[in-house]
Amino acid sequence: MTAIKKLDLNDPDTRSADIVAGNVEALKALFPEAFKEGAIDFDVLKQLLGEAVDEREEKYGLNWHGKRKARQIALTPSTGTLLPCPEESVNWDTTQNLMIEGDNLEVLKLLQKSYNRKVKAIYIDPPYNTGRNLIYPNDYQDGIKAYLEITGQTDGNLKLTSNPDTGGRFHTNWLSMMYPRLKLARNLLAEDGVLIATIDDNEVTQLGMILKEVFEEGSYDHVCVPVVHNPRGVQGKNFSYVHEYAFFVFPAGAKAIADRNIDSSEIEWTQFRNWGTESERTDAKNCFYPVLVKDGQIVGFGDVTGDDIHPRQTEIDGELSYIYPIDRSGVERKWRYARQSVEAIRHLLRAKPTKSGYEIELGKNFGLYKTVWTDKRYDANEYGTGIVGNLVPGSPFTFPKSLWAVYDSILAATANDDNAIVLDFFAGSGTTAHAVLELNKDRGGNRRFIMVQFPEPTEDKDFISIFDVTKARVKAAGTKIKLENPTFTGDTGFRVFKLASSNIRAWEPDAANLEDSLLKNAEHVVQGRTETDVLYELLLKLGLDLCVPIERREIDGKAVHAIGGGVLIVCLADGLSEDVVEPLSAGIVAWHKELAPAVDTRVVFKDSGFADDIAKTNMAAILNQNGITDVRSL
Repeated sequence: MTAIKKLDLNDPDTRSADIVAGNVEALKALFPEAFKEGAIDFDVLKQLLGEAVDEREEKYGLNWHGKRKARQIALTPSTGTLLPCPEESVNWDTTQNLMIEGDNLEVLKLLQKSYNRKVKAIYIDPPYNTGRNLIYPNDYQDGIKAYLEITGQTDGNLKLTSNPDTGGRFHTNWLSMMYPRLKLARNLLAEDGVLIATIDDNEVTQLGMILKEVFEEGSYDHVCVPVVHNPRGVQGKNFSYVHEYAFFVFPAGAKAIADRNIDSSEIEWTQFRNWGTESERTDAKNCFYPVLVKDGQIVGFGDVTGDDIHPRQTEIDGELSYIYPIDRSGVERKWRYARQSVEAIRHLLRAKPTKSGYEIELGKNFGLYKTVWTDKRYDANEYGTGIVGNLVPGSPFTFPKSLWAVYDSILAATANDDNAIVLDFFAGSGTTAHAVLELNKDRGGNRRFIMVQFPEPTEDKDFISIFDVTKARVKAAGTKIKLENPTFTGDTGFRVFKLASSNIRAWEPDAANLEDSLLKNAEHVVQGRTETDVLYELLLKLGLDLCVPIERREIDGKAVHAIGGGVLIVCLADGLSEDVVEPLSAGIVAWHKELAPAVDTRVVFKDSGFADDIAKTNMAAILNQNGITDVRSL
């Protein structure tokens, strides 16, 4: 017996025909190019129907709804700060590494002064926009307020939201999230710096285009490298996906990507001298010149010669040997590169000893990174998930990068800079930080890392947020390196900072009770914030490194801090009455002369710390008389 189904009034089959939806579907069948992310582009539709095109509005580039707003967001200053968390850090007093919890858009804004043009390598592994990623909202004016709401630090309903591929703004939402972050990241990148960004097929085209806009072609070179990260493949509808992509962006014309440190057995050596047809001296006169060799090493190149040839093909008592492209039969041939261009490939050449002198050889694959990466070490399952699982048992983090894919990327960008700063503002499980530690262990140097990660909540009881995983992984990696390499003395610590609203109270008057407003705002420092909190906000506002040394002294019973070797002196003490001003100012002057007498020092006090305006005026006057002219209060 067939059961009678209950009529569902919400079932589309029970409703009247949706005429508009039918018309839209008919248009889509006729003019599919007029539809973008499920919506009609009426300008394109008009053009397809024969309306004249205004060519003044057309230009090459990537555009989307919300691009102007995304650009504006990048230009809006942050009202926040970074609170120091020594209790969550490792080797706080000595480390030069940073781990920052917070919305990376706001953090990038806060880092603009302190790290402008100082970052040698930026490595990011942003959300791949698979339809499951949580994304950051970009439709707010006050980024700090939104961040505090998302993380449950203030009342509000704002959440991280998913970006399903069924949504009408699938690519648009992702682009609006990425664009302002890349704009800010460019400001931090050094003149010879390299940006590396990984992605998969979902957004590879869009990422490539916005990178070319932010890091414009002509000023920057762009290389997209497929990386085989899953040799077993991920089953798709028609293909099994085994690779993702890594964009390398670096200054045009510069040798920004270092040569690989490879064994000579990997190099294919061939003669630098031409042979065969059109290989003689008369075929290209600019290719006939001596290669200068001393002690078996190429030390330079002579000028293009006329009829005179230096006779010495072998070394005598360490003197220079002049090697020409003359074959064993005495035929004068030519080198493969002209004299004016040979200097650029000098690192590809070597002098091979022979019975009669030297043979100059060219290394075909010498040191250059290839445009497809297939090394087995890039397997994310074995060298990503496996490594994180061993370091942080029970980690809820999924799909971490292969440590060695990141290692080789950063090595390519920093091999010639042992003191490079490496930034990753999508830190995830901390693979980039781990790679920096491994690089310093393997190659020496003091590379530093700055990691930024949003405290995205997890469902794991041991790790409240992804940032907890980041900290645990990097701490475990540093401990393991020290245990396995007892002679290694490099920096494996990190300072933890967390994004928060400013320590300095904003003026928020209550029109109904101005007297109460004045009393509440007499103290400019937010209640509950410490002296140390304010010090680090000053570092950010004044453009000082968050790892500069801070010294503390008691002067006439008041705590005074000298920052960065005396560039900044801060006293946030209360009770600065008229009788305290003279001994305190004398102590500050003496300390300034002791630390950095030739440096223009800025001295900062807390405005509410002065007993009255007379004490504040006298303090400024005494310091000015002793050469300290930059005196401020907050």
